[in-house]
Amino acid sequence: ADNLSDALKKLKITTTDSTADSLEGCLDCLLQALAQNNTETSEKIQKSGVLQVFASLLTPQSSCTAKVANIIAEVARNEFMRTPCVDAGLIPPLVQLLNCKDQEVLLQTGRALGNICYDSHEGRNAVDCAGGARIVVDHIRSLCSKTDPASEKLLTVFCGMLMNYSNENDTLQSQLINMGVIPTLVKLLGIHCQNAALTEMCLVAFGNLAELESSKEQFAYTNIAEELVRLFKKQIEHDKKEMIFEVLAPLAENDVIKLQLVEAGLVECLLEIVQKTVDSDKEDDIAELKTASDLMVLLLLGDESMQKLFEGGKGSVFQRVLSWIPSNSHQLQLAGALAIANFARNDGNCIHMVDHGIVQRLMELLDRHVEDGNVTVQHAALSALRNLAIPVVNKAKMLSAGVAEAVLKFLRSEMPPVQFKLLGTLRMLIDAQAEAAEQLGQNVKLVERLVEWCEAKDHAGVMGESNRLLSALIRHSKSKDVIRTIVRSGGVKHLVSMATSEHVIMQNEALVALALIAALELATAEKDLENAQLVQILHRLLSDDRSAPEIKYNSMVLICALIGSEPLQKEVQSLAFLDVVSKLRNHENKTVAQQASLTEQRLAVES
Repeated sequence: ADNLSDALKKLKITTTDSTADSLEGCLDCLLQALAQNNTETSEKIQKSGVLQVFASLLTPQSSCTAKVANIIAEVARNEFMRTPCVDAGLIPPLVQLLNCKDQEVLLQTGRALGNICYDSHEGRNAVDCAGGARIVVDHIRSLCSKTDPASEKLLTVFCGMLMNYSNENDTLQSQLINMGVIPTLVKLLGIHCQNAALTEMCLVAFGNLAELESSKEQFAYTNIAEELVRLFKKQIEHDKKEMIFEVLAPLAENDVIKLQLVEAGLVECLLEIVQKTVDSDKEDDIAELKTASDLMVLLLLGDESMQKLFEGGKGSVFQRVLSWIPSNSHQLQLAGALAIANFARNDGNCIHMVDHGIVQRLMELLDRHVEDGNVTVQHAALSALRNLAIPVVNKAKMLSAGVAEAVLKFLRSEMPPVQFKLLGTLRMLIDAQAEAAEQLGQNVKLVERLVEWCEAKDHAGVMGESNRLLSALIRHSKSKDVIRTIVRSGGVKHLVSMATSEHVIMQNEALVALALIAALELATAEKDLENAQLVQILHRLLSDDRSAPEIKYNSMVLICALIGSEPLQKEVQSLAFLDVVSKLRNHENKTVAQQASLTEQRLAVES
């Protein structure tokens, strides 16, 4: 401790004419003390005011420069020392040293700057202002192809410095991307894949940069997919695989890179991991299984990568993914169902899958999750069924396979994501299927649940889908019995309020359903239509210039039907509909103009 105090005092009074030897001795003493107790020594260095002296010692000519930079690197390992290093004016001379040729000076300078930047806004800012990043990027570029140990050590330090400089800072990450660091780092990874420390630094740097959208475009122009897959195949340790996964996941969000990863053979690696870990209860294996199967699902979100793996439904990958659905692992059941939902993104695939028994597998999976089931699996299986039900030719096949009944078992669910998918699946199934719509529309439990969900103000998606399904039951069945069931359950007011939705498609669906109610069961619904102020809403829709042509058209059709009811007719007369309708005779849309003439005649006769 006394030696340290002496050394600090000597350094304090150091002038340029002090001998290099005495200076070296003081610096060695500091390094020794730091090696024994870094935190305590750093505190003493800070209190002594020596940091300011270091700024004058950081010159390319001095033989002590590397040692001074090393001391700064050591003290900056402590969070409390980083801002004092910046305040002591150490950054500009350190950045200047990056231009020297001495490898030891470069190494210690890179360490010092990297440590000062670690988790320090002030440190990063100072390095940015001094232009340090550009010089380091240029160094990495010129050293990239050198594989001697000294160069690799320097590359590792420089990569680490850039990582600390830009970590979780979008602005500085963008700056590095604009400097073209990505192709350089990818090249580096390819050349130095045998060097574990350097590889690790590259991966962490990629993980930092890959979150930014602009980086993905640059990555897509490199051979990153091949390099990562090649590296991945060599890994045995869980931690190393995890590191590569952390880069793969954000990169795989880009469709071009998805395809590159598929072509580079990532899928085979993922399937192998699943096979090895599926029956294990080790924590690392469970984590790997989840990451691998999640990544597999992500790769299927790209249209080209998905189609490549589907291979007309004969692809080995597609077949393997199917085998996940009956698995006992919830994670694999989930991934399998999500994969099917992703494969079911065009009519051709959907038709093929329905014809080859996929629906049965999904229903069996749902069946396993009815009582206290896994919500994510329920949601995924329903998503897959909903997508499969989109092509017209699949609807009748799925209905006769009992999909509607399987889905209805989840009516009791209190989970909004499950409710949302359940509603969407039923709505897809009954589209243009009169018989199914009639059957479901008379299911009182279903209709009452829909009416209840139409009031789910906290869950806009569930509320919207419930309204749309109510309307669809009427529109596709055109059945008096269905209308009576919906009226008795209190559904009319929801259809009326749906006519004021901000979405034109929903407004239109509501108006068509209401027109059918008015045409087929006006007397039954009269009171509810009056209480819901339908006539006033129609007046507003027709008067509003922003209403779409189809909204105006269907509103007039509905008015013509409503005047068959005495109380509703009185409301129509009291609101001077004739004035609004006569203006629409000159509407630019011919269908609207024609309907306006017809409606005007009807209203004139009735008045």
